[in-house]
Amino acid sequence: MIWKIVPTLEALNATTPDTMVGNLGIEFVEIGDDFLVAKMPVDNRTVQPFRILHGGASVALAETLGSVAALLCLESAKSQAVGLEINANHLSSAREGSVVFGTVRAVRVGRTVHVWAIDIKDEKGKLVCTSRITIAIVERN
Repeated sequence: MIWKIVPTLEALNATTPDTMVGNLGIEFVEIGDDFLVAKMPVDNRTVQPFRILHGGASVALAETLGSVAALLCLESAKSQAVGLEINANHLSSAREGSVVFGTVRAVRVGRTVHVWAIDIKDEKGKLVCTSRITIAIVERN
């Protein structure tokens, strides 16, 4: 297991009320030894005017997964994880009324920099978006 802080779904989901994560309906649904999975509804909160998943919502899901994964890998309570850069390739659409699932896996977990890869798929397993986030590990203020 790569996690330094052993996560539970209950604990992860308890942090989301009254946040963008909660407002978008993002819910953590699976924890593996080296990955996390969260789902997000494609609904009025996450679609663009053509009633398909908004690219910004995909990026919010990706950033949520990458940031939480980095947090769970922190060696010290004196550190915090902050995003440096994120990119996303939107490869196909997801229609309103469906659900997408994001899976995050480490590319590199270093002492001061993490890189995480996030794939977002629809309910049929079709790749909707692939993203990569770089996280800096800095001293907590």
